[in-house]
Amino acid sequence: MKHIQFLGLGDIVTDVFITLKDATVNCDIDNHNCKLCVDFGAKIPYEDATEVQAVGNSANATVSASRLGLSSALVVGIGKDFHGDNCITALKKENIDTSYISVSSEYPTNYHYVLKYGPERTILVKHAPFLYTLPEDATVDMLYFSSIGSHAIAFHDEVVKWLAKHPETKMAFQPGTFQIIAGKEKLAEVYKNTYLFFCNVEEAQTILGTQEKDIKKLHDMMRALGPKYIVITDGPNGLTGSDGEKYYSLPMYPDEKPPFDRTGAGDATSSTIAAMMAQGLPFTEALRYGPINSMSVVMYMGAQAGLLPKEKIEEYLAKAPASYIVTEI
Repeated sequence: MKHIQFLGLGDIVTDVFITLKDATVNCDIDNHNCKLCVDFGAKIPYEDATEVQAVGNSANATVSASRLGLSSALVVGIGKDFHGDNCITALKKENIDTSYISVSSEYPTNYHYVLKYGPERTILVKHAPFLYTLPEDATVDMLYFSSIGSHAIAFHDEVVKWLAKHPETKMAFQPGTFQIIAGKEKLAEVYKNTYLFFCNVEEAQTILGTQEKDIKKLHDMMRALGPKYIVITDGPNGLTGSDGEKYYSLPMYPDEKPPFDRTGAGDATSSTIAAMMAQGLPFTEALRYGPINSMSVVMYMGAQAGLLPKEKIEEYLAKAPASYIVTEI
């Protein structure tokens, strides 16, 4: 039997980053519900376009885990095409086991357009209905489950069945857009089998169908669905975590320079915490690793270029400001 410390599960994609130069952002008075606006029916100039292979929530997480020193593999579907070949090549360069990738002659590899304006991005997405096959020839420490397409709602039941046959495996769940929209009722068994859960404040409110802003109450409501450990991020306000007994808060790690691109910041935080817990670190200690990887990622184009090895993160921990501590709230 093969042993995998970190197994990613979710869609993979090639992103093309299109940097806009002539656009506006319009928001509500509280800076929510922001809209990216360009002139309708016009020719819109852009600065450049950059293609990045083998990204997506789970792919980003698996690359993160591999760079942190874990034996890592990925369960995804790709097309039998140029972009699919490039994704496999990129994953192999990151020492990721690609033997669980299914190749389809029917559908093309997912290809998304990222409209970048300042450090923020708006992504045009389309998920092909690929099939996924979880391994039966391996033991797995941490299964990291994230964004898959709307075609795969029934596959969530397969994940739950697989976990029942592999009780040694702990699952981290970072729901993607479709999984959030699907609602907590349809994915009830997934939440019940989640060991480590990640989302941001707005996603938590959507999942729970509430406007509740009290962070402790949000944690309690989320825990009632089943997850043992919960991490809720809140942009510049850092993150909060809970373990069923206590609530914790951690600020952002200070930026070394202004962010260049926020794509993958959440993936970096979540995957790093999951990877460190897979290596045996206690929850509160693992929390401190996540925002450092996120701080590094936003200084580069794309979700993976800035991902750090464990040794570099520990260098940042050693010189962290006094305010960068996990506090009980």
